[in-house]
Amino acid sequence: MTVLAEAAEAAALWGGTVHRLLGQRENAVFEMALPGGTRAALRLHRHGYRDDAAITSELWWCAALAQAGVAVPAPLPALSGALLQRLASGRCASAIAWAEGEALGAGGQPLSGTVAEQTALYRSLGRLLAQVHSATDAMTLPAGFVRPRWDSDGLTGDTPLWGRFWEHPALTPDDAATLRHARDALRERLADLARHADIGPIHADVLRENVLVSGEGLSLIDFDDCGTGFRLYDLGTAMLQNLAEPACPAIRDALIDGYGETRAIDPGLVPLFTLARCLASVGWTMPRLAPDDPIHRSHIARAVICAKDVLG
Repeated sequence: MTVLAEAAEAAALWGGTVHRLLGQRENAVFEMALPGGTRAALRLHRHGYRDDAAITSELWWCAALAQAGVAVPAPLPALSGALLQRLASGRCASAIAWAEGEALGAGGQPLSGTVAEQTALYRSLGRLLAQVHSATDAMTLPAGFVRPRWDSDGLTGDTPLWGRFWEHPALTPDDAATLRHARDALRERLADLARHADIGPIHADVLRENVLVSGEGLSLIDFDDCGTGFRLYDLGTAMLQNLAEPACPAIRDALIDGYGETRAIDPGLVPLFTLARCLASVGWTMPRLAPDDPIHRSHIARAVICAKDVLG
């Protein structure tokens, strides 16, 4: 069965019709028209990436955040009343409310706007991430809430969530030595931080593509990689695509200032968690991209530079 046929089958479970493919990375995401013309995002979940319990936990959290007034899209029940549906192929499908706006930017491309506009957006993003974390702190997670753990083991253990980045086949001997050193140093720091750090459910993938800008407001989408981990990892992931920006220090300061308006933060830890995401992203490429894809080398180069900047 083709992915388009699966999408048509899934859309019918919500009484809708498929309009177009929006993107395909871990999940295939389609724009769907519901009865009455309302738009929604239909997700066909990648086989084997998340089990039913993990997807259900993600949907519960998004629903609770939306109910609390946080700018995230709420999941939509199918005609059966269930949030998660199983297709004939065995694949799972879910749907979420349509979020208006344009992506804040794209990886590998210069961030648009003036420095003042860039810092204003990232100050707002810091406020939004603080709101996500504070709203979550006020919740009681349901029994059976299961999500990946972006903790010391998940980021730097023997089997990190996104793979053994220090063994990437495209690493030069010098690069491999740098990433092994970075892993060891980061693991030691995270083990110490875990004793007193702010830990809880996080988005874990705050890329520009996952932040929508509508007027002066921001919303956060794509919770597919959400999990339990260091809260400041969310700020680290938000900085990942800005390391080469001329205004990177100002953008980082604005993000931290926005977050710090309502939550305690140690600004010196944000670069550490940016490094954690740089390393994880090297691992992410290994099973997903063709061996000759230039993204392998660009992610490795970014991680090496970040490791030297952060660790000296």
